[in-house]
Amino acid sequence: MATSDKRSPTPDAGDGTPRKAGAFDIRIFIASLIGIYGVVLVVYGIIGSSDSDLAKSGNVNINLWAGIGMLVVAACFVLWARLRPVIVPADPDAPALNDD
Repeated sequence: MATSDKRSPTPDAGDGTPRKAGAFDIRIFIASLIGIYGVVLVVYGIIGSSDSDLAKSGNVNINLWAGIGMLVVAACFVLWARLRPVIVPADPDAPALNDD
């Protein structure tokens, strides 16, 4: 009884087009973590800032500005992941080609 060499399905969509890493891209994970913490800081900066907290920082709402900065960084990570996606090779055993 001969066994055929069955490989796992290729990561392309079946029509030869390569697939993108999508949600499994590490930049999306980093963006989501930074974004969640940025939202928490923005909400705390709007709701939880007291006059004594503002006095300690020279009347600058540090939590609000840090949260906004983190949201901008998270948006940059998402934009980077969308503009330069990671392409999953159709044959994982093939050597990777550098486009540099």
